[in-house]
Amino acid sequence: MSGAAEASDTPRPRQGSAAVLMLAALVGGLLLGVLAIRLGDGLKEPLVQAASLVGGLWLDALKMTVIPLIVALLVVGIVGGADAARAGGLAARAVIWFLLFYVFSATFGAVMTPALLSLFPLPTEAARALQAGLASVDQSVTATAVPQVADFFKSIVPSNPIAAAANDQILPLVFFTTVFAFALARVAPERRAAGLGFFEAVGDAMLLVIGWVLWLAPIGVFALAFAVGAGAGGSALGAVAHYVLILSALGVIITVLGYVIAIVVARYSPGTFLRAMAGPSAVALSTRSSLASLPAMLTAAAELGIEQRKADVVLPLAVALFRATGPAMNIGVALYVAHWIGVEISWTGYAAGIAVAAMASIGAVSLPGQISFVTSIAPISLALGVPIEPLALLIAVETIPDTFRTLGNVTLDVAVTGAVSRGDERES
Repeated sequence: MSGAAEASDTPRPRQGSAAVLMLAALVGGLLLGVLAIRLGDGLKEPLVQAASLVGGLWLDALKMTVIPLIVALLVVGIVGGADAARAGGLAARAVIWFLLFYVFSATFGAVMTPALLSLFPLPTEAARALQAGLASVDQSVTATAVPQVADFFKSIVPSNPIAAAANDQILPLVFFTTVFAFALARVAPERRAAGLGFFEAVGDAMLLVIGWVLWLAPIGVFALAFAVGAGAGGSALGAVAHYVLILSALGVIITVLGYVIAIVVARYSPGTFLRAMAGPSAVALSTRSSLASLPAMLTAAAELGIEQRKADVVLPLAVALFRATGPAMNIGVALYVAHWIGVEISWTGYAAGIAVAAMASIGAVSLPGQISFVTSIAPISLALGVPIEPLALLIAVETIPDTFRTLGNVTLDVAVTGAVSRGDERES
């Protein structure tokens, strides 16, 4: 998602045209699916089967990148964070802030999403219709991903990490990858560089594959939307709009929490911080890129009185490693899909989802939401025991929630920089 350092050789998606094409494919597919209901089962069913086949192949192409990409990015993110923490006390305090907020953000999303759905529920008829439209989703595979209570803690440590990856057991895989990454961070520099280079190459290759698959996104989204529209009818459009509102609300709330940190911890007056954030917020909303917002964030830091030497360390580090809204909004997407499908999440599922959401965000990529949407959220869905097929529909409307993701990330970047700077002053 938005908010990390971008590699120069990583493919950049065509943000505007790709988003418009995918949205048009989603709406067009849903509308034609609704109209296909009138054709009768004799014509509708063959069309739905063909659409499901095409959409399923496209989704499988996206899914095949999930395991290698999350392993590669997690290793690179953790080793990079460890190297930054060793660089000095200021950087170490910033990294600690990032990690603690990741845990908070994931927990907050796990609590707030059900709360928002209780306050603003999807209409019962729309929920039932959508469940009918998604009836072809096979829940049996993901349902086995979450262990029962007695086996939960035992399952965290995998006896065979390769088998865990093959069986989509995401939590033990992430645990092993995290331990491996911290160990790699302590290896001799020349050997660490060789190992890190391998995982960087794997991550870049997978991002290229995702870029290729997304060229076909309008076709895949159209096919999947047609199948859902034919099963759910017009209620599918309302359900998608409801999803956008709920996820965007999560992003807005996280952004407000950034202001709370700035006022309570960094001790800026509300008016001062609001004026300083006007520029970075405008850039964030228009570009959906934390990296593009960095110059404006540095200007805001100067207006807030943060020493340049501190801002020059913490803000680039935040852009590279800190995606504050990621854990909350990513687990929010997975929980919303569970709400759609009618999947009950156990407390072990919530625990696994929170852990994966927090840890996976360390290695999240700084590309607009469409290119990292499935690969960021699929691991959380698998940990929760939620089918990931509906994510292929939601990718088409990610532009709107992604705007609020970036706004929240930029706000938290500056707020945490102020908090770290204030803490450094107290220790000086």
